[in-house]
Amino acid sequence: MAVEEPLEIVLEFGPAESRVRRTVSLTMRTPGNDEELAAGFLLAEGVIRTPEEVGQITPCGHPNAVRVELQPGVAVAFGGLERHVTTTSSCGVCGKTSLDSLAVRSTPLPGTDSPFLPRELVHRLPGILRDAQPTFDRTGGLHAAALFDSAGKLLAVREDVGRHNAVDKLIGAEFLAGRLPLTDRVMLVSGRASFELAQKALAAGISVLAAVGAPSSLAVDLANWFGLTLLGFVRDQRFNVYAHPGRLLP
Repeated sequence: MAVEEPLEIVLEFGPAESRVRRTVSLTMRTPGNDEELAAGFLLAEGVIRTPEEVGQITPCGHPNAVRVELQPGVAVAFGGLERHVTTTSSCGVCGKTSLDSLAVRSTPLPGTDSPFLPRELVHRLPGILRDAQPTFDRTGGLHAAALFDSAGKLLAVREDVGRHNAVDKLIGAEFLAGRLPLTDRVMLVSGRASFELAQKALAAGISVLAAVGAPSSLAVDLANWFGLTLLGFVRDQRFNVYAHPGRLLP
């Protein structure tokens, strides 16, 4: 069976002489790559912007907690984090205030009229992802998120019981390695494309989000608003284009 355990993300911040520790999320996840998960989550929520803002990410007292220590000069705004004290398998934010906040912290995407992704290549991505899911082969119970270049080369893949956790792990790894923004990359997720996954893609500067399942209406709205190419039902040698088809080659 796929393992599911809680992970507490503790944020340490403030001046060097008066540090503050605060739990910002309790999420149910598959253990492993917890540092990446924490980094990806905090990036998507606008708490951190660059790897240099992070001092270190370490275990925090027990295996199901990590502490993210920010550099003393990093200011923290908690407004958008209040909803994440407890996180389940999928959660998102609605409303103009949240969208405006995302617009401020997201990396500007390149123009959508610059094609770089062959359509025939999109058809091959699910098979490549499926071949790179070792834990799914054993359990059948995990979601996956994968990052590809424009030639279809698989760059990274992460698995987790939660869709949002798999994406946080994937983006967090790229963030910690200093490879953001991911403007010429394609992210494929094994399930549906929710608002939250589109939000995370935008926070990482990803231009194309592809999903094996369906997108939500709010994910489509978000993609149209911020210039994200959104593909759904990418399987069985077909796919639908829901937003900004200009990045697809004929």
